Amino acid sequence: MRKGAFKRALWVVLWGALAMPAQPQDSSPSNSGTSYSNYGFSLPVTLSGGAMYSERLQSDDPGNSRVTGGMQVMLYPTLTLGPHWFAYAAQQIRLAPYYYYDAYYPEHEWYVQTIQAFMGYQIRGEKTTVVIKVGRLSSAFGAFPLHYDDADNPLLDQPLSYVQTMTLRNDQLACGVADLLWQTYGWVWNGCGGAPGWGDGLTPVSLYGLPGIQAEVSSHRVDGRIQVTSGSPSNPLSLSHAPQYAQWVLGGGYTIRQGFRVGVSGFRGPYLAPDAAAFLPAGSSVRSFPASGLGLEVQWARGHWSASGEWQRFQYDLPGFTQAPSIVSTYAEAKRTLTPRLYVAGRAGYLDAGGAADATGVSTNHFAPWIGSYELGGGWWLNRHQLLKASYEWLRMEHVPGAANNVLGVQFVTTFHAVDQAFH
Repeated sequence: MRKGAFKRALWVVLWGALAMPAQPQDSSPSNSGTSYSNYGFSLPVTLSGGAMYSERLQSDDPGNSRVTGGMQVMLYPTLTLGPHWFAYAAQQIRLAPYYYYDAYYPEHEWYVQTIQAFMGYQIRGEKTTVVIKVGRLSSAFGAFPLHYDDADNPLLDQPLSYVQTMTLRNDQLACGVADLLWQTYGWVWNGCGGAPGWGDGLTPVSLYGLPGIQAEVSSHRVDGRIQVTSGSPSNPLSLSHAPQYAQWVLGGGYTIRQGFRVGVSGFRGPYLAPDAAAFLPAGSSVRSFPASGLGLEVQWARGHWSASGEWQRFQYDLPGFTQAPSIVSTYAEAKRTLTPRLYVAGRAGYLDAGGAADATGVSTNHFAPWIGSYELGGGWWLNRHQLLKASYEWLRMEHVPGAANNVLGVQFVTTFHAVDQAFH
């Protein structure tokens, strides 16, 4: 897209959002967006525009500007078919660079991606609810995938395990420890077979949908979920790969008291892509080399304060390795409401690559540099449906000095119902 056309499009979105009348909204778009007791169709929308300043934009070309902007539209169509049946989707239309991690790729590009799209069936009792979902689902691993909406996320960036690419790939096989150590974050190339050339490393947990089925139950203070999907949270695949790449995700939690919940989730199953399958040792398959993850989570809220955090560990089995590469990631965030319209928030997290060893006897305590991320910001609700946010992020990476990866960003978010129609 030409720069002039991009700037005009961005200004149209921002001014259109400011001029848009606020409309009543029954529930948060990050939830189902509707009540299951009626028949009807609704279309909640979150419309956002943002700008950022960062030297990340100059990582490939020092001649690039340090300032850029983007926009995003989130659509949440919801169809309610009585007290039990419903359909729901979350569709993302994004003009990048919009998120902080987009800043490493400064060219303006449009992306259309499905977060969720499923049919559901619900049974509600006095204190127990059971929900079955079939379709494209957010991963049941972790807590943050439920907060991808800009009106729900108090800051502008996302925790590292949900956005950071690693020096591992799903579609190529590493020959050994030495093949991992020379890599840097960003473009990755492993030499023992798979897709040709350089490519993005894997992200531990995708924020985009996986085809599958999920059952949820909540009763009194306990909640649980089980999900079977095609592909790993580290590598979503199409439904055509389901028989070979099917895997499970389990999760659950306990509410100690109102506003204080602890939870756990885990997954295990194949993560290597079909491009790498043909290069596996004879007699083995992608199921012989699974990925696994374990996560702990906590959410707390009291008065003007709220906080949440996660600890996660991932392991990626590979042929020729006697100690599989592993990753530990954690973050904690807090929010303080200063007035009914104004809040401040912060998030701190890190991602640490663990040890690895191969069959030749080569080993390492850390197969990739550690990364730390620290974001401080706040928001001002202009009204019930329009939010102005800003934040500054310090990104620290081992062996990379200076402030080149830091980002200053501002974001304007508006929510409304494009359609809200009940019928019988």
